[in-house]
Amino acid sequence: MPGLVECDKEGFICDLRQWTPEVAVELATAEGIALTEQHWEIIHLLRQYYAQYDSAPAMRALVKYCGRELGADKGRSIYLMRLFPGSPAKIGSKIAGLPKPENCL
Repeated sequence: MPGLVECDKEGFICDLRQWTPEVAVELATAEGIALTEQHWEIIHLLRQYYAQYDSAPAMRALVKYCGRELGADKGRSIYLMRLFPGSPAKIGSKIAGLPKPENCL
């Protein structure tokens, strides 16, 4: 990926310490996503999850964690799919500067 940091062939940053909000915007743009306040809320939550568990969450874990931390209305697959179409756990983790979640194709 051209720009701020080196990424692997799937677009995940190689050195997680290089993540910044500016990098997140660039990664999101590459995914066709314009970040809103709702996106940032999930990005920060993903980073919090990673700091707590030392791994990026798979979809089921992400939905459960969102529900616990943000409330039942945001702890739903449909909500996350609207923000990060396709694979919310994978795309959200990529934009949040985390490694690819295990069990994500």
